[in-house]
Amino acid sequence: MVVDVGNGAGGVTVDALQRLGCSVETLNAQEDGAFPGRPSEPTAENCASLSAVVGATDADLGIAHDGDADRMRAVAADGEFVSGDVLLALFGRDAASEGERVAAPVDTSLAVDDHLAAAGIEVTRTPVGDVYVAERTSEPDVAFGGEPSGAWIWPGETRCPDGPLAACRIAALASRRPLADRVADVETYPIRRDSIETDQKAAVMDRLTDRVTAEFDDVTTLDGLRVDLGDAWFLLRASGTQPLVRITAEARTAERADEVFATAQELLEAELR
Repeated sequence: MVVDVGNGAGGVTVDALQRLGCSVETLNAQEDGAFPGRPSEPTAENCASLSAVVGATDADLGIAHDGDADRMRAVAADGEFVSGDVLLALFGRDAASEGERVAAPVDTSLAVDDHLAAAGIEVTRTPVGDVYVAERTSEPDVAFGGEPSGAWIWPGETRCPDGPLAACRIAALASRRPLADRVADVETYPIRRDSIETDQKAAVMDRLTDRVTAEFDDVTTLDGLRVDLGDAWFLLRASGTQPLVRITAEARTAERADEVFATAQELLEAELR
């Protein structure tokens, strides 16, 4: 295995994996709060070196953490940086049983719903933020919770996102069957994302709420406005930290995703006008 420590606290993962019998190489293992090796966020772009090393060697798996190692992302043996939605689907399918639920934020892909539904597992939506996911896992039939950004919660172990624990869990999955094969089992769909800047995001969202709830039947106002269209969905949500309203749309075909995204974009732009 190759662990990109990210110049932070992820050395705990290296120790844990070695105790489990893994052979571990490291990247960016020197602790340095200036993060000289790469930016702290464990994204595909920031972890390009990890993907290259895993893909070019005989490593079975790559692991990446952020600075405080509460988040974990993975790279398959072929060098593919695995999407957060796919990891959520894999972890949820492994942790939950038929009739149980998995907690995930409102912007999580349909790929998670479909992969879990095949095993009789339901997705329960939460606001964006691992604190909300953690809160939902306190319900007795919620066996797992996660955010595609890399926060994974096994309530039987801890309700805090735990990157080293997640690394051990993904290593266990990969030891039984290659991660690339598991990833191939999860059907993914086209998803569209964009943001529009506005210094009146609260007022815009208030006006959008009135219009969207009047025009569409299945609208969730848990965090922003999530409209379920059956074969597709879109989400209009004000950023919690920036003067932006974010647009997300997904469908099972690219043409439908473009169509739904255009609908959401027009709704937002009309209110901005």
